[in-house]
Amino acid sequence: MNLLPSRRICHGLGFMVINGLIFFALYLQHGLGEEPCPLCIFQRVAMIVLGLVFLLATLHNPTQQKFLRFYAISGVVISLLGATIASRQIWLQHLPPDLVPSCGPGLNYILRSHPFFNALKIVLKGSGECASVGWTFGGLAISEWSLIWFIVLGLLIALQPFNKR
Repeated sequence: MNLLPSRRICHGLGFMVINGLIFFALYLQHGLGEEPCPLCIFQRVAMIVLGLVFLLATLHNPTQQKFLRFYAISGVVISLLGATIASRQIWLQHLPPDLVPSCGPGLNYILRSHPFFNALKIVLKGSGECASVGWTFGGLAISEWSLIWFIVLGLLIALQPFNKR
């Protein structure tokens, strides 16, 4: 017995959830003044790219296993990347205050003054602004919710090649 709805519904649901998450992130930023740190921005980018995979899978509605596997592998890889970035931020947020790295330059400056892969290394090291916890819900910070959603969405897309509907 298959407990999942059709693949198209699952892919569409993933896309809609990601849209809701991105719109909520924009509300937190522009409505409540929660400025995203560099790690937050990279998590947003990963979430948007994952959303595009879900959208393409929804529109394509593949029936062949090779396409289902392609979308699943793409989605899982992007989810793992996003989860890794979120985990790095969670680690920074749980460091003792005396071990938190100092705040660095803004993301725009880093991207303008360094080659892309060097800038990526600098950002992924994290800095003081990435360690601060702003908005929380249910005792979890934004980065912790981000990690949960990357895992849930990664599992959702990973299951689709096995979904018989």
